[in-house]
Amino acid sequence: MNLDQAWQTFFAECAELLEEMESALLSIGHGDQCAELIRVIFRAAHTIKGSAGLFGLDGIVAFTHDLESVLDEMREGRVPVNARLVELLLSCRDHVGRLVDHAAAHPHPAGERAAPDAELVAEGIPLSVALRGYLAPSNRASAAEGAGTPGGEREGARVDARVHAGAGAGDAADLPARDGVDAGASAAAHDTSDSENWHISLRFGEDVLRHGMDPLSFIHYLQTVAEIVTVETLVGRLPVAAEMDPETCYLSFEIVFRSAADKATIENVFEFVRDDCDIRILPPHSRMDDYLALIRDCPESENVRLGEILVRCGTLTARELENALAHQAAAAAASDEVPLLGDLLVDQGAVQPKVVAAALDKQRRVSHVKAQENRSVRVDSDKLDRLIDLVGELTIAGASIGVLAQRGDNIELLESVSTLATLVQDVRDSALQLRMVKIGSTFSKFQRVVHDVSAALGKDIVLETAGEDTELDKAVIEKIGDPLMHLIRNAMDHGIESVARRRAQGKPDQGTVRLNAYHEASHIVIEIVDDGAGLNRDKIFAKAVERGLVDAGKTLSDREVFELIFEPGFSTADAVTNLSGRGVGMDVVKSNVLALRGSVTLDSKEGLGTVVRVTLPLTLAIIDGFLVEVADSIFVLPLSVVEECIEFAPAPDQQRDYLDLRGSILPFARLRDVFELTGAQQRRENVVVIRHAGRRFGLVVDRLLGEFQTVIKPLSRLFEKNRLISGSAILGSGRVALILDVGALAQRLEQEASSYA
Repeated sequence: MNLDQAWQTFFAECAELLEEMESALLSIGHGDQCAELIRVIFRAAHTIKGSAGLFGLDGIVAFTHDLESVLDEMREGRVPVNARLVELLLSCRDHVGRLVDHAAAHPHPAGERAAPDAELVAEGIPLSVALRGYLAPSNRASAAEGAGTPGGEREGARVDARVHAGAGAGDAADLPARDGVDAGASAAAHDTSDSENWHISLRFGEDVLRHGMDPLSFIHYLQTVAEIVTVETLVGRLPVAAEMDPETCYLSFEIVFRSAADKATIENVFEFVRDDCDIRILPPHSRMDDYLALIRDCPESENVRLGEILVRCGTLTARELENALAHQAAAAAASDEVPLLGDLLVDQGAVQPKVVAAALDKQRRVSHVKAQENRSVRVDSDKLDRLIDLVGELTIAGASIGVLAQRGDNIELLESVSTLATLVQDVRDSALQLRMVKIGSTFSKFQRVVHDVSAALGKDIVLETAGEDTELDKAVIEKIGDPLMHLIRNAMDHGIESVARRRAQGKPDQGTVRLNAYHEASHIVIEIVDDGAGLNRDKIFAKAVERGLVDAGKTLSDREVFELIFEPGFSTADAVTNLSGRGVGMDVVKSNVLALRGSVTLDSKEGLGTVVRVTLPLTLAIIDGFLVEVADSIFVLPLSVVEECIEFAPAPDQQRDYLDLRGSILPFARLRDVFELTGAQQRRENVVVIRHAGRRFGLVVDRLLGEFQTVIKPLSRLFEKNRLISGSAILGSGRVALILDVGALAQRLEQEASSYA
């Protein structure tokens, strides 16, 4: 196997497991799924530890071992979950992440052990000590249990070979027998099933003595791997004295013992007499719990079967599985109904029903996971980017062929070009869909941010999310994380009040920040909503006057005042903290959103909270555009924002840039004036009606050229400061068209309208 590929897979899986661990830790205090969440955390730590061991990452293995031990105690209910422990586990999760990142940055040659970073190891020592502190009470409890029974070890080592001739037969007569096992065995098994002891039912065959085997020698040999507690000799098969055969074995045994060996080792004790007896081995209750844990954590390999799971976890031996399969095959040959393997194993007493149920559940989950995995393929993002580039060039070439075909009168060529255009559009849509990623993965990362920041601020804040399944281009998701982080931290620091202040205002102690995502035409809208104090309009305006951003006597709408907080260096914080107060953040948010051809708006009500809406394009690669021409220049508008087109018919005495659109006022802008274009003005002009962020406005243009699949090309540095243009496109004729930034145009119209007021 390619080592580089294996390394990359290891690190990708570690990243996913660490995200699962963090998400489960942040949710562990909410709802009734605590036990399942602990199992998720344990599986993640266990998998990271095992995979790190394969690559010789001893530092990760050593630290994760302590973490896994505490999680195992939590899983068994011996260590209770509390806020302090969750904080420790979150810190441990972060440390494991740093260890993994260091390993990714310092790969080691194949076959060599990776030297752990000394500084990172030192950072993990206090965490390991804290983890072991949770293990110490459990260890002391175990020691106390042993000390509470003086002489118990010596008593347990004694072999009690008492023969209950009359009592054994009498007990057997009172209890029903099952599957050939006498009732004395059933009673003994029931008595020890919940103890810490193993139990063996031995049914020697009648010819075992004739074959030269001594049954008692096997019991003595069992003492080499076990500590026998009691031996019950069952004499239910003994005939009357006159009918006894000295070479026939009539005795059976029920043995209770303690052992650290596995089931296969215990079964091997009776290897030479295995074919002449019926052996049933029942593990102790605690061992059954271990089997259940092993089943849950066993590797999810392909084509996994029930018998393989049971053998792998040690609750079933290979011989027991072979015998059960033979019985299943014989039953299938004799009847049309094939008995289930799990039922056979339970009826034979080889496996407890609870273990079979757990193995079947594991089998179903593995089958489901494999079915999902078989439907997906990991692809490098570079390959997807290359595919999108090729699709873009194909779109441009298809448009060029369409232009050439329209110049001729060949109907068959035009039909072929039309078919080609349809196929190219389908390929384009499919290629773009490959880059779509659910935004829920980004939302989940903010749970930890809210958890840590609320603790640092001394506030009680919860993050609620909605619309996690909303899909967005991978390139957009990668760049929107930091702006959203700023907005969430700002809402927590400035928006959400302290607990005391919320109580005084009649609000619940716990503040709420909500993240919501939804589609709107060809855009995605992300809302950051808080139920905090809201924005103080007067305070913002006064600060803006103080900074010289606006004149003291100027009249501004609420929206315009709120927009001032996006100005560079603007802040209304009374004190500088680690989170805010330096005037850095909101202007960066707006710049980053504008760089993505998006927009950000803000609405607030004092005392009730604030809503920030970030509008982003679904993709940065290809859009459906609408072409317009002004003078000799061609512009592209996103087709999704074009509502309708009407003829421009201004009133003779019109002095303001407003139109009456069926009884509604429509503000408009002339693109000729916006870009200061020269050239003969057309006698007949048109207005393109745009709807953006819930508002409508018009753009006056010379000609309407229709729809066009637009491949977005980056702008040169010449256009860096022109925010009204967001990109360029190459037309089929070879001409270059400029893509208009609708959000920037809408903002300019608002500013002009306010200046008139």
